[in-house]
Amino acid sequence: MATEQFKHYQSVGKITRSEDDIVEEMRPWYDNYCFAKESLDTDPKMFNCDMVLYFLNNLILSGHSPEQMIDPNTRTDYGKMKKLIQLDGTGSYRTGIINEIAEKGYTLGNIDESFPAEHLTQPQKFKSLLFYYGMLTISGRVGAVLKLGIPNNNVRRQYYDYLLEEYQSIHPLPTYDLDMPYYEAAVEGNWHVMMDLLMKMYSENTSVCSLIEGERNLRGFMNALLNLNPYYLTAPEVELNHGYCDFFLMPDLMRYPMVEHSYILELKYLKADATESDAEEQWTEAVSQIRHYGEGSKVRQMIQHTRLHLIVVQIRGYQLNRMEEIELWHTK
Repeated sequence: MATEQFKHYQSVGKITRSEDDIVEEMRPWYDNYCFAKESLDTDPKMFNCDMVLYFLNNLILSGHSPEQMIDPNTRTDYGKMKKLIQLDGTGSYRTGIINEIAEKGYTLGNIDESFPAEHLTQPQKFKSLLFYYGMLTISGRVGAVLKLGIPNNNVRRQYYDYLLEEYQSIHPLPTYDLDMPYYEAAVEGNWHVMMDLLMKMYSENTSVCSLIEGERNLRGFMNALLNLNPYYLTAPEVELNHGYCDFFLMPDLMRYPMVEHSYILELKYLKADATESDAEEQWTEAVSQIRHYGEGSKVRQMIQHTRLHLIVVQIRGYQLNRMEEIELWHTK
């Protein structure tokens, strides 16, 4: 059906781009849904048809892709998610699941095929509800348990919007100040302003509430802020060279061809009372890790012509302890 639609609009001159080109642009945003564990061994991926129609409608009417890849109509899911979290007035368990999903990109659990309406408030049903609302999809198995992952960037942004609102409720964040630093990092390679501002925001926000000091909070905070950067497809825990980096800022060259720089970020957290010996040992390990990630052939393919920067950040308690760009030993 989709192929027939493409051919029809191409035949009447409403679409001039190739089908492959359009699908490649849509894929990170609208693809990757799987609704049956039996399909995992075949090709389970499906596009969200509403999101595809949103894209095609913009393309046909304006001649170009939508400026905002996220369909405003799917934003209602964000409101639904907030209602789900607060179903019984005690959202701490559900908020913990949201934080886990945002941090790792997935959670483990099984899907209830059906349950009566009166069971909606049961905390153990929350993952199933997220699945049925399209906020999670089946992405693998871990033994007898399903791996339930974020399907695409459209949904990922909704999780991070929720996290950002939570951080804003603790301490207002001037996110508009990041617009130019994000541009300068992407186009000019000036990452210092971007990272200095992110670290300043983290310190100010986290120090307000000592209960949220910790590595999970650091990753969640960076997830929420980095995903405001329009020039990159940003995801945590990306597999690079048989390891998982903390953040890979892959340039979105399809939409922003002017981007000249890409980034791998390795974040390390130290407790406030950590010793200098602990800090040095952790730093040495981080440098070795990020060099290993940067030398993989997969990275070279994904960054295309852009220059890759390897940035290690070490946080002690609430404060930046050390931050440097690391040089590769060699490239493959």
